[in-house]
Amino acid sequence: MQQLHPLLQKRWNLTGQLAIVTGASKGIGAAVAAELLAFGATVVAVARQAPELEAQVAEWRAAGLDAHAVAADVSQEAGRQSVLAAAAQLGPALHILVNNVGTNIRKPTTDYLAAEYQHLLATNLESAFGLCQSAYPQLKAAGGASIINVSSVAGLTHLRTGAIYGMTKAALIQLSRNLAVEWAPAGIRVNAVAPWYIQTPLAAAVLASPDYLQQVVARTPLARVGEAEEVAAAVAFLCLPAASYITGQCLSVDGGFTINGF
Repeated sequence: MQQLHPLLQKRWNLTGQLAIVTGASKGIGAAVAAELLAFGATVVAVARQAPELEAQVAEWRAAGLDAHAVAADVSQEAGRQSVLAAAAQLGPALHILVNNVGTNIRKPTTDYLAAEYQHLLATNLESAFGLCQSAYPQLKAAGGASIINVSSVAGLTHLRTGAIYGMTKAALIQLSRNLAVEWAPAGIRVNAVAPWYIQTPLAAAVLASPDYLQQVVARTPLARVGEAEEVAAAVAFLCLPAASYITGQCLSVDGGFTINGF
C-alpha cells in the first residue's frame, strides 16, 4: 500500500494519542474504535458486557492494534471513574474522548415510566456530561484534545424514536457547542456527529420491518441505510490534526436525510 506523503503524515495520523470510546463492543462504537486504532491511536474500549467487549478487543490486539478493554457502566459515576483511572495508567494525557454509548425505549410520551426516563437520561446524556467533566484535567494535559459526542438526527428534527431519546440527542449537540467555546482556551475541541439510520444492533429491530425500511430509504436521498464504518470515518476525521480548526459543529452522517425537503 502506498504510504501517505510525509507532508500529510502529521495531519492524518493519531500515533501516540490515547482515546476512550464508550459503547465500543459493537455497532458504531466498535467501528469508531477500529478506525482510531487504524490511525495509530491507543484505544480504551468501554462497554458494560465484559465477555463481548473482551472478545472484540482480543481481535484488535491479535491484529497488532493497541486496544484495551474496560468493562464499565458509564451511566454511573463509579463506572466513569474506573474508565478514567484505566486511561491514566496508560498515560497522563487523554487526547480523544468519544461519547458514543446510548440506548432507546420507543414509546408514546404519555406511556413512559419515571424509571425509563431516568435510565435514558443517565445512559445517553449524563454519561457524556460526566465523562467530559471528570476527564477535563486529562484532556487539558494533552495540549490539544478532541471530544466527539455521538448524537443523532433525532436531535435535529422529529423522528419516531420517542421524545426522551430526541431530547438527549439534542442536548448532546448543545453540550458540544457550549464546551467548544468554554474549553477552547484549554486546547480542547468539541464536536458532534448526528447519524440517521445505521446498520447497528440498536436499529435492527425497526429496520427488520420491510415497510418501515422502505419508508426510511424513501426519505434518504442516497437511498440506503448507512454503515457503522461511515459514521466512524466522520468521527475519526474530527479527531485528526487535519480537523484542528473545527470545533462546536454537528456533522450529520445521514445520506442527505436532514436536508431532504419537498
